[in-house]
Amino acid sequence: MFHLIADKIERDPAWLQTGLDNIARWIANGSTQQDKLREWERMILAARESGEGMEALLKALREDTERAEFFRNFAPFAGVLDRREHEIVDEICAFAH
Repeated sequence: MFHLIADKIERDPAWLQTGLDNIARWIANGSTQQDKLREWERMILAARESGEGMEALLKALREDTERAEFFRNFAPFAGVLDRREHEIVDEICAFAH
């Protein structure tokens, strides 16, 4: 799923705003994961500012490490994938299991 999100953001960086909007809303609603959300916010803002920042964000979404997996549990990109894209992810996951 996060590879699809990264691909979509890479094609259209305007999707970064969805992450920032989610972060702002979740923090305002009293999320208990504010430190992790602030870290995502810093990465998203860096991605908007430079190619290096974008590369770091895409790496965080794509890499296969325990730290990346843990960090992605708090990813603020709800709403980036549409219903059909979620169906594709579900089909891939069902096939893999």
